[in-house]
Amino acid sequence: MSTSQWPDLAGRIIRDETGQRHVRPVRVYFEDTDAGGVVYHASYIRFCERGRTDFLRLLGTDARGMIDGSDSREPAAFVVRRMNCDFLRPARMDDLLEVETRVKELGGASVTLTQAISLDGRRIFEAEVTVVLVSMSGKPLRLSDAVRSAFMAHEAGA
Repeated sequence: MSTSQWPDLAGRIIRDETGQRHVRPVRVYFEDTDAGGVVYHASYIRFCERGRTDFLRLLGTDARGMIDGSDSREPAAFVVRRMNCDFLRPARMDDLLEVETRVKELGGASVTLTQAISLDGRRIFEAEVTVVLVSMSGKPLRLSDAVRSAFMAHEAGA
């Protein structure tokens, strides 16, 4: 199945007066909740991971190509170095959430992103995430010019 059949499956990049951001919808399923039907805290981390992965995909950098080296570089992956989370309000089964991802800052081998999850336009979760590009052996790698350029187009204030 090609992505042309589901063009918004990876969400979309939006540009407006607030800058540029990636937005991806996520439906809350039973598996995402605890016994009380409230979204389990680790599910928010997974939702953010999906947002970051699809943001990369829409920037033209697919995680699988980075890992297997088919993107013409040494096999590498982005790994989370730091994540600060703020759980503001609960979500429940069947809620439709929006995961928003913005580039905050670029380093030599790292990218700091801000992520927010909203329910009906109201923020329920916020995170600041720093990811580092590392080789499969664990050595930090500088961001390629292509990846840097793609992120810079979406950096806050760009």
